[in-house]
Amino acid sequence: MPDLTASLALLTSPAILFFFVGALAAFARSDLAIPEPIAKALSLYLMLCIGFKGGVEARAAGLDGDFLSAAALGVGLSALMPVAALEVLRRLPRLDRATACALAATYGSVSVVTFAAGQDHLTAVGLQPGGYMAAVLALMETPAILTALILLNGAGRGEPGRRRAVLREVFVGAATVMLLGSFAVGLVSGAPGLVRLELFVGPLFQGALCFFLLDIGLIAARRLMEGGRKLNAGIVAFALLFPVASAAVALGLAWIIGLGAGDAALLTILAGSASYIAVPAAMRLAAPEADAGVFVTASLAITFPFNLTVGIALYTAAALWLW
Repeated sequence: MPDLTASLALLTSPAILFFFVGALAAFARSDLAIPEPIAKALSLYLMLCIGFKGGVEARAAGLDGDFLSAAALGVGLSALMPVAALEVLRRLPRLDRATACALAATYGSVSVVTFAAGQDHLTAVGLQPGGYMAAVLALMETPAILTALILLNGAGRGEPGRRRAVLREVFVGAATVMLLGSFAVGLVSGAPGLVRLELFVGPLFQGALCFFLLDIGLIAARRLMEGGRKLNAGIVAFALLFPVASAAVALGLAWIIGLGAGDAALLTILAGSASYIAVPAAMRLAAPEADAGVFVTASLAITFPFNLTVGIALYTAAALWLW
């Protein structure tokens, strides 16, 4: 049984420390910035590594019932959590429907970087999840967006052409194609392919993650300074408490269906995360009237730092205790 105190090591890992470096630089009004093309390239690189290694490990382990169970549970959570989120958000004052639906999609979808940090942490404490969890990550990204679009346009609102553009962005967007595509490549090439790309998807991954989290720290702190006035106490409470509730539901269901501890812990981490890449891209097309200063800031400046500092360690400890 891994030592639970090892979860505290997450806060002193280089990648997490670089996140704080970026945040402190932003709060200090530094002109430090990562050019947008480089940031996008880093994001695509991280997704390639996650998907490819997941495919290789899935081939080695075999796509068995554990994968199907985890995938079904993940898709179900992603599809249904926005409904629960919207029920909560409807009770908050001064929150329009479009912004509420965008928030619901944000907290039903998942974060690739939180997945990467969680996977790295679980491996460090001895809870190795299955490689197929990278495919589960990709599958969990889109159902929440579709549910939110149904909730937003259920009464017939929205132009058909715009809805088609959104659906295209969801299913053939960069994140989905890169995650599923690289997973398929890893699944086909297997261990021989990993040998050829070992340096690219192994040691270099940690350096790229540090660079990417530095940029995320800069963005999160600047969004918080710019949009903090728009966040009332209700939204802040939602951004902190709803992910914990989602994670608790995921952990309980994972235990009921008999997932392994590593898979359950990573699925719980995913359920407790919030999207800040796929959802803003989709909502920019589907609901341009939704206030990005609310739903992006809540995810990026509140939930994401909470998960890095508390959430991942908390969910890992809960999985270890329950299993």
